[in-house]
Amino acid sequence: MKGYLLDTSIALWLGTSPERTSRAQRAAVESGPVWLSVISYWEVAIKSLGRRLDVADPHRWWESALENLDADVLTLRPEHVEALIPLPPLHRDPFDRMLLAQAVTEDLALLSSDRAMQAYASAGCRVIA
Repeated sequence: MKGYLLDTSIALWLGTSPERTSRAQRAAVESGPVWLSVISYWEVAIKSLGRRLDVADPHRWWESALENLDADVLTLRPEHVEALIPLPPLHRDPFDRMLLAQAVTEDLALLSSDRAMQAYASAGCRVIA
């Protein structure tokens, strides 16, 4: 599989303030294909329920993001979890680490709002910040 996996922040920003994304990220989304992981759906649901994210209805956000970004769904599989194990502990956010493991497994470039994720390039990960 080739294309781009969006991290949660990028998916949120593209829907509300695309100017917060980089030119390279916007070009990647335009060229596609684009993938959204159920990990991002999970993160939005958890953070919105905990009032750390202002998303009125996580399900509606998910459906809208998939449609507006013309994105395919990336489910979580055991191979993704296995790819997480050898990743160096350069980043502590479990959602970002899982997205990175999925990107590596599926040969996708990860579009991330976190420039610290670029440190994973040495582990064979492609990150566009």
